[in-house]
Amino acid sequence: MDKKLLEMLVCPVTKSALEFDEERNELVSSVAKLAFPIRDGIPVLLEDEARELEPS
Repeated sequence: MDKKLLEMLVCPVTKSALEFDEERNELVSSVAKLAFPIRDGIPVLLEDEARELEPS
């Protein structure tokens, strides 16, 4: 994931910063507790497509 692109992207739900999870190829919003998939190099920032994170 390009670092400059990652700096520009925000969570569509909370508008908070996203973190790149290289192992799962996802963008994670720790505030919203959601993980957004990256398909074919394109972040899918749709709430309906996001995976809910388990409470830690």
